[in-house]
Amino acid sequence: MNNLKIILISLSLSMDAFSASVCKCLNIKNNFKLTSLIISLSFSIFQMIMPLIGYFLGNTLSDKLINFNHIIAFVLLSVVGINMIKESYKKEDLNNNFNFKELITLSIATSIDALSVGITFSFFKINLVKTIITIGITCFILSLLGCFIGKVIGNKINNLANIIGGIILILIGLKILLEHFVFL
Repeated sequence: MNNLKIILISLSLSMDAFSASVCKCLNIKNNFKLTSLIISLSFSIFQMIMPLIGYFLGNTLSDKLINFNHIIAFVLLSVVGINMIKESYKKEDLNNNFNFKELITLSIATSIDALSVGITFSFFKINLVKTIITIGITCFILSLLGCFIGKVIGNKINNLANIIGGIILILIGLKILLEHFVFL
């Protein structure tokens, strides 16, 4: 697998993490730099771990995982999205709202497609270390960029940010679910 293919795979795998980063940073004002680093690290670590798991699973569970990965991603993204919408109606200050459990759930949801890609890696001769590192770096950079975009947008739309972010996450999950049925 050549470098261009690895970069394109890395970019495509990182787009969900980018979108989720935008959503997560819409209302974060306190400790923004630290929070954006934590979010970006979490997304990139999971984007690196999942293809490794997929690679080592190889043919063993590939049929079972590929048949259900879209449902798992849809459910996880929808749960987080609904939670963000519910949080927007609470009276407490949303600026300090950082939920580590929610971040892990999002990290898993946005990296499930990387698990499937990792399974396909087992069918090709690739430099696994270089590929995984490229995926991680790409995801980290795009997630960090997403955090900064989310902050700019969040400052402009304020309390609507969590509602919009939640809807976007649900739509991403729905897109993943529908893509599976279209390509069957």
